[in-house]
Amino acid sequence: MPKKVSLISLLVVCSLWSMPRAAHAQALIPHTLQLDPAKLEKQGLSLAQEAAQLAQFQQVDLALPRAKLATQLAPKNDKVWLLLGGLQLQTKEFGAAIASLKKAQSINPKNADILFAIGSANFQQQNYQAAVANYQEGLKLKPNDAEGLFDLGNAYYMLGRLPDALTQYNQAVSQDKKFWPAINNIGLVSYERGDTQGAIKQWQTAVSIEKQAAEPLLALAVALYTKGDRQQGLTMGEAALRIDQRYGNLDFLKENLWGQRLLSDTKKFLELPRIQAALQQRENSLSAPEPRPAQ
Repeated sequence: MPKKVSLISLLVVCSLWSMPRAAHAQALIPHTLQLDPAKLEKQGLSLAQEAAQLAQFQQVDLALPRAKLATQLAPKNDKVWLLLGGLQLQTKEFGAAIASLKKAQSINPKNADILFAIGSANFQQQNYQAAVANYQEGLKLKPNDAEGLFDLGNAYYMLGRLPDALTQYNQAVSQDKKFWPAINNIGLVSYERGDTQGAIKQWQTAVSIEKQAAEPLLALAVALYTKGDRQQGLTMGEAALRIDQRYGNLDFLKENLWGQRLLSDTKKFLELPRIQAALQQRENSLSAPEPRPAQ
């Protein structure tokens, strides 16, 4: 990327150019450097695009400074502030994130994605009732947004309002038939309500849509094993943990809204010798040093 003069450097140049010239007896009108707002905004949007691309590759540390500078160069663009707020959410800077998102909202009150992001900030801070209000406001502007419906369902779930959560998940799926996270969570609610067969059906559907989704695959494995299909359950459980070992951690599962009934059954499942062996094998493969190239 070619080097660009920073805004601070330009301001320093301005101050230097405005200093009086002692060598001349007569007063001169000092020259001032004129900044082109349109060019600065264009540069800011370019930086925002770079930041968004870096964020897609989980390079948040590199994306954040670009997004911050972008807001200085394009301060009236709500999407740039939304991007910065989203990145700050990823780094758990909740106060800064909400400030950025409120700035975006002041610029464009009709942007539903800003309300969804504020809801996410409240959700992550366990302010579930506030999150519900944010999601509902966002859905007034964008009523058919599958992710917004899903997020509202999750907030209801955390408040223990399972029927309301189920309604939102079903509405999300009605908007996007392949939105497997909502299908997965319908399974979570069904299992907690004692409908094991209904949960199994939902997780089978989720896995058929996204074969590399470890969460519904592990949930399906636990449900099948508990129901008596032990061999199939063990095989699926091993496959799920090969995809993502994090799902072998009960705390991680709880963060992903797994309820008490499913967590209890999963705890027993994870203690099985074959599953313990799968976890150990995965851990060993991740910690093994990379082979050195032949000399």
